[in-house]
Amino acid sequence: MFRFGLPRAKAQRPQSSEKNYSYLCVLRVLCARQFLRLLIFFLIALYPLTHTAEAADKVRIAVTNLNMSFLPTGVALRRGFFRDEGLDVEIIRMNTPNTLAAMTTGDVGYTLLFGSVVRAALRGLPIRALASLLDSPTYALIARPEYKSLKDLKGKTIGIANFGGTDEVLSRMWFRNAGIDADKEVKYLALGPDRARLAALKENIVQVSIISPPGDTLGSQMGFHVLTRAHEQFNFPFIGIGTNLKALKERPQEVRKVVKSLVRANRFIRDDKEGAVRVLADWARLEREHAVASWESTWKVFSADGTIPADGLRLVLDQAKAEMKLAKELPLSEIVDPAPLQDAQRELGIRK
Repeated sequence: MFRFGLPRAKAQRPQSSEKNYSYLCVLRVLCARQFLRLLIFFLIALYPLTHTAEAADKVRIAVTNLNMSFLPTGVALRRGFFRDEGLDVEIIRMNTPNTLAAMTTGDVGYTLLFGSVVRAALRGLPIRALASLLDSPTYALIARPEYKSLKDLKGKTIGIANFGGTDEVLSRMWFRNAGIDADKEVKYLALGPDRARLAALKENIVQVSIISPPGDTLGSQMGFHVLTRAHEQFNFPFIGIGTNLKALKERPQEVRKVVKSLVRANRFIRDDKEGAVRVLADWARLEREHAVASWESTWKVFSADGTIPADGLRLVLDQAKAEMKLAKELPLSEIVDPAPLQDAQRELGIRK
């Protein structure tokens, strides 16, 4: 069926609407261009931040406690010394056996357990000592008030952190000097942190405990007394830097940066009492008086340059070989690698 009539006119936009439509199209193009420019600007501005974050080295350092002995890690972290070297550092609390296992597998890159690193290297594990941070132990022998000397401790129980740690090794040296056979005439009980050892002292579960600052101050406040302090009798590397062979071979620049940061932290601890006390109180969650007491009792044993003293190293080696019943002499190159420290000292302007 057909329809006849005039042809229908095509729909037309009013002239004013046509202009508005054109303006709208132009506006959309301009907005799109402006958005693109802004997007490019923000991406360019953001790139250095994301690139820096990705470029930062991921580093894990194991410590057994957050206390004065391990303060170099706290200072390097809180004062930005690691960050200055482009290092992204995580401090992990681990006991000695787990630390050595993690170091061997590479799950942890560094430890501050100097004596344990030396003994591990003597056993053939792929671990090396790099520097000394504390040239004498900070431990104190804390006893119940009825015990006045080491000779009073025959047949008694000694509280330590864990078996195989430096505190156990040191106690055996103490007892040997006092004429006591540590294998037969005393007993050992591994109790973990200082507070647990102090609690065991209070309950008379143990009669003496080996404690690091500020545990010695806490012990005195609880009525116990210090029989002796390690630095009064011994002078050998206690806290130092150790790493695995994989890091030394594959990431030598990272190793140098870690060593440099920690030596720098040591110098800060020695030179800036107030700054060190503030970091210790915050990092270890200590009352200020305990932090001050910890610094005052130990700052002198912090090495100024990280050098491993030859006589102290020999003492550590002799003690370790005696414990392990080793007769074979190993070259020092299989125990200590001095190169990262030498490079760090050079960069810090430390002259021997």
